[in-house]
Amino acid sequence: MMAHQKPAASTSAKILYRPVGIAGSIIAGLAASAVYKKVWARAAPSSDGSTPDPLQSEYAMRTVLTAALVQGAIYGVVKAATQRGGARLFERATGEWPGK
Repeated sequence: MMAHQKPAASTSAKILYRPVGIAGSIIAGLAASAVYKKVWARAAPSSDGSTPDPLQSEYAMRTVLTAALVQGAIYGVVKAATQRGGARLFERATGEWPGK
């Protein structure tokens, strides 16, 4: 099944979208971090609420890798949702899709 192809964005649309994309990335990063901390607190209720850092020796390798996997998945989903939502809002406002 082939996805609906949007027409190629004009150079001006790409330039105008940059600030929207940057703001969206910052918001996505903050949101992903907050979600990850809440998810990790529920996933590892025995922890003190802090998330494991790879350089903290008190955490087992398995715990550090699990935390990294969860964090990466959450960040990827939040980033994709934020970028897609921002692009759709931009398209509604300008009539042009900002992507490729």
